[in-house]
Amino acid sequence: MAELVYPPVIGVARTMFKALDLRFDIKGTENVPRTGGAVLVSNHIGYLDFVFCGLTARPAKRLVRFMAKESVFRHKVSGPLMRAMKHIPVDRAAGMDAYKHALRALRSGEIIGVFPEATISRSFTLKNFKSGAARLAQEAGVPLLPMALWGTQRLWTKGQKRALGRHHYPITMRVGEPMEADPTEPSDTLTERLRGRVQELLEAAQRAYPVRPKGPDDTWWVPAHLGGTAPTPAEALALDRGR
Repeated sequence: MAELVYPPVIGVARTMFKALDLRFDIKGTENVPRTGGAVLVSNHIGYLDFVFCGLTARPAKRLVRFMAKESVFRHKVSGPLMRAMKHIPVDRAAGMDAYKHALRALRSGEIIGVFPEATISRSFTLKNFKSGAARLAQEAGVPLLPMALWGTQRLWTKGQKRALGRHHYPITMRVGEPMEADPTEPSDTLTERLRGRVQELLEAAQRAYPVRPKGPDDTWWVPAHLGGTAPTPAEALALDRGR
């Protein structure tokens, strides 16, 4: 079936990125399989992460179907677009339907995008991973594709105002080699290995990031352990619980 919505949306996104004068540094796109199913797994630090993650699959001429919270699909603007692009709604109170939907898509050769932290990390460090991505890959017999992004939190994230002006922000992304999802390996063990690989890619993206805070008022986007003023993981957890 022809993709009538997804390619034009990508075109709009690219036009927006050009208007914002974003500076992209993307490595590892050759690791995205050109055919067959895969589970693309990324860290999650900003509201636009799914757009950026999807860009890594374009050199392989692939489209990524993301699993996203069901409320996004109820929005009068984003809902019709998300459905037309064949993304997958996730009802956290009844997640099995989304799991089965994703499993069918993987077996039919789609790339499914998952943020296994389940929500944006306010600390900009990796939270614990849910095991769903690993279990999907194991059951579908497809590889896991780890990746990490950095800099997207500066555009739009939890607790901060949107900065969608022409700020020339760098965006760094790293895609790792596919990981085999051996069905005999405990899913929790595979999930921890996956998290470790994403952590390595995140650290590589952070090292490659070409700018540092401009001053004391510009340290909010840097994790506490790297000398910034972002919440620590414990503080971020308390903020999430307080909402």
